[in-house]
Amino acid sequence: MKRLSKVKIEWSADFAYAVGLLATDGNLSKDGRHMNMTSKDKELIITFKKCLGLKNKIGRKTRGKSKIKKYFQVQFGDKNFYDFLLKIGFTPAKSKTLGKIKLPKKYFADFFRGCIDGDGNIDIHSHPESKHPQLRIRLNTASINFAHWAKEEVTRLFRPNGGWIDHQDGMYILSYGKADTIKLLNGMYYSRNVPCLKRKHIIAKTFLRM
Repeated sequence: MKRLSKVKIEWSADFAYAVGLLATDGNLSKDGRHMNMTSKDKELIITFKKCLGLKNKIGRKTRGKSKIKKYFQVQFGDKNFYDFLLKIGFTPAKSKTLGKIKLPKKYFADFFRGCIDGDGNIDIHSHPESKHPQLRIRLNTASINFAHWAKEEVTRLFRPNGGWIDHQDGMYILSYGKADTIKLLNGMYYSRNVPCLKRKHIIAKTFLRM
């Protein structure tokens, strides 16, 4: 008897974005069936559900030593989707073991946008000496292999001039300066209708050519 799936396993812009969110803010249970997506942004969980066609309810949870349930989460079971994630490079304890993700090259921009919305940032700050505005995009990960793979794929697709990886407090941070960040933003937000986290898109819109 064929197993039923909650998630339609078919690559698309929405599907790749959701996989990018799972790669950064998601978790695979060790039971071989269940997955969890957690975020401080309820909007992100709603978008994640929409991209995968999930009907599961959104719950609340704590993190670390805090007793306040300030994080939103959706948990769901789907053996077929779980096995699919394993085949493309996920692991149950993925935070430090994640490496190359096998996905169609045409959807990397969507996947990377999901990663940035999940555990990255786009920010503008003043240079400490010149006070000129500095734009930067960064992706945080506990896996050095994932950081290097993401950098290679970003170079292939967006053709930045630089980019570097820092190591801080157990995390690897893939970063790009202003000129390269503008290239990445225009590649990531290639349409007004792509799924994304609005507060990050608001920062990006200033630099988009559309």
